[in-house]
Amino acid sequence: MQTTDTVLMIEPVAFGYNAQTAENNYFQVNSENSETQEKALQEFKNFVEKLRSKGITVITVKDTLEPHKPDSIFPNNWVSFGSDGKAFLYPMFAPNRRDERRPEILEAVENAGYDIKQIEDISNSENEGKYLEGTGSMIFDHTNKIAYGSVSLRLDEGLFRKFCAENGYEPVVFHSYQNAGEERLPIYHTNVMMCVADRFVVICLDCIDDEIEREKVQEVIKSSGKQLIEISEDQLQNFAGNMLQVHNSDGKTFLVMSQTAYHSLTAEQIAQIEKYSEIIYADLNTIEVNGGGSARCMLAEVFLPKA
Repeated sequence: MQTTDTVLMIEPVAFGYNAQTAENNYFQVNSENSETQEKALQEFKNFVEKLRSKGITVITVKDTLEPHKPDSIFPNNWVSFGSDGKAFLYPMFAPNRRDERRPEILEAVENAGYDIKQIEDISNSENEGKYLEGTGSMIFDHTNKIAYGSVSLRLDEGLFRKFCAENGYEPVVFHSYQNAGEERLPIYHTNVMMCVADRFVVICLDCIDDEIEREKVQEVIKSSGKQLIEISEDQLQNFAGNMLQVHNSDGKTFLVMSQTAYHSLTAEQIAQIEKYSEIIYADLNTIEVNGGGSARCMLAEVFLPKA
């Protein structure tokens, strides 16, 4: 299935601006102050409540104060949970994000009634300076066994192709860029510029500067039978690409995004999305500004079989 009804979320205890990730995450702005953690926690709790109110299962695990993990609120980068019972642990660019890979989080998922049959730890490529940051860097079309990946310091092309070959996905490799000051620089994660849902794809094609790559991506999306809903670079800067489709216990689908993303969309884009899914949005402003990630980054999908 393309979507799951269960997500893992990590409750922040020391959220803040991470200078290590800011090296190549141009969405981050350091506005950290004494209220940042408190505001981020409130945004987190409100978001969890919204998801649960729609019948979506949310497994929450509280972060730990030591070691300091300012980005722990974004678990989808270091772990993913497959329908075959595999849990993948991914290589992370920022050294202080590697501490987020905590065994007790996997135990909490199992204690919630899910069966982890095997743990595939591919994080040792960090020693070679090669990274593949989970479903931040790889966007999966599960039904068509396609994986989209925008090359950056957070997605090593060789690792991406190897992962796809070993797990039965066809890789679609391209390069995407954003304006950062006066420069045109690589987008750090594929999931800020595109979202694959069951019957549609939201994507910023304008950030794929190479015409041949752009046409190839369009062609793959169209051949997969999904409607292409295009967003602008300005909307991308407002996290409109950072969305995730989920379903609830009744099988109804929802497209999850932030309030910032929702308010950046046009009435026509909202109508296109609502043909397929109800929209859930939450105020995540503190998390977005300081963390440089949004709604999708906060959700690690759990496709695991029930124990």
